[in-house]
Amino acid sequence: MIDFNIDEVVSDLKTAVTDILGKDVASWRGFAESQVVALAKQAKLIAVGRASGELTDDDAQFFLDGLQSMAQNFAETLRGLVLITIEKIWNAAVDVLHAAIRKALAPAGIVIPGL
Repeated sequence: MIDFNIDEVVSDLKTAVTDILGKDVASWRGFAESQVVALAKQAKLIAVGRASGELTDDDAQFFLDGLQSMAQNFAETLRGLVLITIEKIWNAAVDVLHAAIRKALAPAGIVIPGL
């Protein structure tokens, strides 16, 4: 009989996922904060410029199109960061599970190639 401690594996998985999420979410937060501030400033410039008459309808539309592009780029970048984090979590989970299998099989001298 092999010794495979499910509670230990679950704990290791939770730790790996929590560590990755903690680090990645912290970096997202900084990126997101700077981006939403930039978006808000751009929106204010458009509103002030239009209200003061410095921006024509065409000018305002040009800047609104740019603002939309900025918002879309922000969202797409966040999506990419989330996908990278999911990949990190997946890899960490596989590493933990493989290590648990190796640990359980080692006393019996059993090796799974590629594991």
